[in-house]
Amino acid sequence: MTIGQLAAAGGVGVETIRFYQRRGLIDTPARDGGIRRYDGEDLARLRFIRQAQVAGFTLDEIGELLVLDASEDRERARTLARARVAMLDARIAELERARDALSRLADECADGKAGPCPILTRFAEADAAGVS
Repeated sequence: MTIGQLAAAGGVGVETIRFYQRRGLIDTPARDGGIRRYDGEDLARLRFIRQAQVAGFTLDEIGELLVLDASEDRERARTLARARVAMLDARIAELERARDALSRLADECADGKAGPCPILTRFAEADAAGVS
């Protein structure tokens, strides 16, 4: 398949494929009759990269996972996966706290009291304090 066909099959743009090639995540095949041809292994690798990104792995970590896959170093792969799970758990906890705080502010805003909306006030206070 051509790079355009690979990109379409993988649900990404052509520039994404080229970016992954520059990062060393996908090989750049030699030209055959002036056209680079990709195969099922390239598509599998592209899908692996995309799924690993969904799981929150960085491109550097994905590169390491690809090397580990070839070496069958399961211990290191397991260590990377567990570290990613811990980071996801921390992010989930942070998002749950943000959801709960926003829900409380929405309830306060719905009380119909006079004055500025508590949501806008708290966001303005956080911005003034340099909190992101």
